[in-house]
Amino acid sequence: MNPVPKSYSAKPAQAHADRKWWVIDAEGKTLGRLASQVATILRGKNKPTFTPHVDTGDFVIIVNAQKVVLTGRKLEQKQYVRHSGEPGGFRTEAYGHLLERKPELPIVKAVKGMLPKNILGRELITKLKVYAGPDHPHAAQKPQPLA
Repeated sequence: MNPVPKSYSAKPAQAHADRKWWVIDAEGKTLGRLASQVATILRGKNKPTFTPHVDTGDFVIIVNAQKVVLTGRKLEQKQYVRHSGEPGGFRTEAYGHLLERKPELPIVKAVKGMLPKNILGRELITKLKVYAGPDHPHAAQKPQPLA
């Protein structure tokens, strides 16, 4: 009788060893589709060593965040909502205004919503670097463009 093959479970020390850096140009890409692709890479689900409770993902750099596309009339209709915790502290802002004011925030919020809502998710979002323009300060890490 053949022995049953054992399932692989990555250890945290092994997961940090083979991390890569990826660059994604957001120009002309749809926000939600870009965010789901980035969340998959940050989580490590694109690797054969994926383990749900261990951070096996890579670093992702997104450039040209201000040129990301929202389909339909989302630029006027979709609202960014926040509350300060004080009475009367409820604030809303259309995504069109938000993209002009802080072009990185819609991408970060979209990716964060697709990550686990626990300590691991908060750790994963720190590996995402978003820049409004085409330049980034991570040349030393030798990032590769993602196809």
